[in-house]
Amino acid sequence: MSKTRILYVSQAIQPFLPESPISKASRQIPQGIHERGREIRVFMPRFGVINERRHQLHEVIRLSGMNLNINDTDHPLIIKVASIPTARMQVYFIDNEHYFKKKVTWYDAKDKLVADNDERAIFFARGVLETVRKLSWAPDIIHCHGWMASLVPLYAKTLFAEDAHFAKTKIVTSVFDEGFDGTLNGSLHEKIAFDGIEASTVSSIELPTFEALNKLAMQHSDAVVAGSETLTPETQEAFSSLDVPTLNYVDADLGAADMATFYDTILEGKEVAVEE
Repeated sequence: MSKTRILYVSQAIQPFLPESPISKASRQIPQGIHERGREIRVFMPRFGVINERRHQLHEVIRLSGMNLNINDTDHPLIIKVASIPTARMQVYFIDNEHYFKKKVTWYDAKDKLVADNDERAIFFARGVLETVRKLSWAPDIIHCHGWMASLVPLYAKTLFAEDAHFAKTKIVTSVFDEGFDGTLNGSLHEKIAFDGIEASTVSSIELPTFEALNKLAMQHSDAVVAGSETLTPETQEAFSSLDVPTLNYVDADLGAADMATFYDTILEGKEVAVEE
């Protein structure tokens, strides 16, 4: 029996970025799931603040070399990889000189949102899915963590829906209270529509707030997890009204067993690998 394949997509993972609920969950849950006999792949953006020498990042030449057209401009997709030795876990990094060279994450040196966060989120989502396709690796589940991964469910369920690698994939989104004030670039929905996604599908993010991105991700997910003990009121209301399987907050250090059971539940009707 083949192992269940789970793709983790996160905006932050320890030890590459400082500890936070997202980076901790994105480090502990995949490791725990891997130790339970599942096959995993893990992706995050290669922000410029990540020390490549310290973490021994190196480019994966066979996966790099594609161009992604964002808002009618081509941008090279570079894939890097590094290992977390204590976890026996590899992490793939989505990189591009234009979007991720700056030594910042989501905020600039003046603590303002980076102006092109909208295009970075598009590039990240499409870059992950294109790379997985190039790996010829069909995930049973894609589990997304954080608002910067919030476009992955949308793209997986629309632009990549007919792709054999994702046709049977279930999407799980973990929503957190780690967000941002204000909005991303107001033309985000137009840039997504430029990729061939119906404008009506992204009309809810004409004002691209943190809560709007959470709702969009949940709308295109097959199951949703509360990643934080408390969520913003608007996100909590949307979470509570979902008609898909949900999982309430579990501590990242203890949650792998619960998450494994949750995955099995949403994969009901498919073969699920027995824990080793």
